[in-house]
Amino acid sequence: MSVSAPPRQLAFALPHSESFSRDDFLDGPCNAAGLALIERWPDWPSRVMMLVGAEGSGKSHLAAIWAKDAGARVTAAHTLTAATVPAELVTGALVVEDVDPATVDERALFHLLNLAREHNAFVLMTARQPPAAFDIGLRDLRSRLRAVPVVALAQPDDGLFRALIVKLGADRQMQLDEAVVSYLASRIERSFVAAREAVARLDAESLRLGRPITRALAADVLRQGTVASDD
Repeated sequence: MSVSAPPRQLAFALPHSESFSRDDFLDGPCNAAGLALIERWPDWPSRVMMLVGAEGSGKSHLAAIWAKDAGARVTAAHTLTAATVPAELVTGALVVEDVDPATVDERALFHLLNLAREHNAFVLMTARQPPAAFDIGLRDLRSRLRAVPVVALAQPDDGLFRALIVKLGADRQMQLDEAVVSYLASRIERSFVAAREAVARLDAESLRLGRPITRALAADVLRQGTVASDD
């Protein structure tokens, strides 16, 4: 007589979101300069500034804090067109997210910077690399971008990294005990992206298997490199 294997529990991808409020921003040495810039507004060294850092380093969070304080609109750099630039600057303050020379309309960005200067508008741009590393074809835009003051965000130190893991878990309604946090912090790359991926995989596997989140489950997830199997 054959025995049927117990059915697998389905993992439902429930919606979750990260809080971009000031109270939920995790500050430390790696992002102190960025936070100081946001908090000293409108006393900026230039009306156009750029936050630079790796994916997940907190650029968007800082930009969201500033946007709320300044009444700024928020737009993705790759959606800019010459026709939409005047409307983007209507409030006198604008966040331009993820400036990437591979996807941005150079003439639209140049028009934006010119119009912002003409109207004394504030512009906060975010990017993963500094303008000096941009491959820009439009010479005037290249010159203009390289004159923009840059504030760099670094990778987190140990204390901030552990706090980040806890926050990412809380954003998913996960309670991570000290053993799990310590295990993850000591075994994954110390980057925002690695922390987000590890917490997401741990959450998915816990739901799929119907198991509590423990150090043992974290070990299974990291050992497999992908979500662990219960075969």
